[in-house]
Amino acid sequence: MSVCEFRPGLEGIPAAQSGISFVNGQQGILEYRGIRIEELAEKSNFLETAYLLIWGELPTQQELEEFEHEVRHHRRIKYRIRDMMKSFPESGHPMDALQASAAALGLFYSKRDLENPVYIRDAVVRLLATVPTMIAAFQLMRNGNDPVRPHDGLDYSANFLYMLNEREPDPLAARIFDVCLILHAEHTMNASTFSARVTASTLTDPYAVVASAVGTLGGPLHGGANEEVITMLEEIGSVENVRPYLEDCMQRKAKIMGFGHRVYKVKDPRATILQKLAEQLFEKFGYDKYYDIAVELEHAVAEKLGGKGIYPNVDFYSGLVYRKMGIPTDLFTPVFAIARVAGWLAHWKEQLVQNRIYRPTQVYNGHHDVSYTPVHLRQ
Repeated sequence: MSVCEFRPGLEGIPAAQSGISFVNGQQGILEYRGIRIEELAEKSNFLETAYLLIWGELPTQQELEEFEHEVRHHRRIKYRIRDMMKSFPESGHPMDALQASAAALGLFYSKRDLENPVYIRDAVVRLLATVPTMIAAFQLMRNGNDPVRPHDGLDYSANFLYMLNEREPDPLAARIFDVCLILHAEHTMNASTFSARVTASTLTDPYAVVASAVGTLGGPLHGGANEEVITMLEEIGSVENVRPYLEDCMQRKAKIMGFGHRVYKVKDPRATILQKLAEQLFEKFGYDKYYDIAVELEHAVAEKLGGKGIYPNVDFYSGLVYRKMGIPTDLFTPVFAIARVAGWLAHWKEQLVQNRIYRPTQVYNGHHDVSYTPVHLRQ
């Protein structure tokens, strides 16, 4: 076999055939199973979108009602999971807590029956239902409080905000949060999805698949970027400081968080939707000065770097939306994970259909024929 061209990060190398989502980075198009993200954000809800991604088509009314009912009544977590989470250090990052909890969940459902549709559906329901519960529980417990039990009378997104803030959310906030989950649910072969598919290809359980993907999502070059955006906006501090800050970053060749994408060379369509959501939130719940800073930074970057295809990505406005909802900054990426569980499970299910374990090659650049040196002769 001839040695293939080495491309750092496997850039541009197909790793799977998939019918789950599609991106055209030049035109700013994102589709889930052929449906444009703009249409789903306007007309769908998160659980319907999750069903679409995982099972390949929109559910009938009865199928959707049954699916929502199953998820609603599997939100509670085992008390041993809760007790384990109480022992986590308060200073630990919520993504690490989520990764450990998702992996531990698999201990309670360790039987692997990957050819059984009932097993697959149960795992899908259980992971979609419990990941938000585990995130909200850790947030309250690290502050010394007992977790809030899920509210069976609330839908998926409203229930998470209820468990997190200990009060029922405003309907507009709940709807906007639900749209945010739709926007983050899936995005082709990104790093965490690749991690999920590699893990899935070993035929391990879906809880390990999700735990693997969560660990990958936690890095600042992937899901952690929206936390960094808020830090950047706070550092800039005012609209007047935007252009000097940008000039300094360009001189130092420093990364501008929330800008640029490996695929999109125009503004990320999800960022466009998120900006509109942010404006709706601010109109109802009050002004955020950092939004003006963000808008000015977007304009400045477009002037200076737009010709290079550098525009806002999904992380740029999402943090402002989450912060207005009272979500702590270090929960932004776990919220991303709540949504992306749908995409990871869709890829897990797709991987099982024609599975072949991932076994890439490498380009060796080390030494050959090196003699062993006894320890007493080593310098």
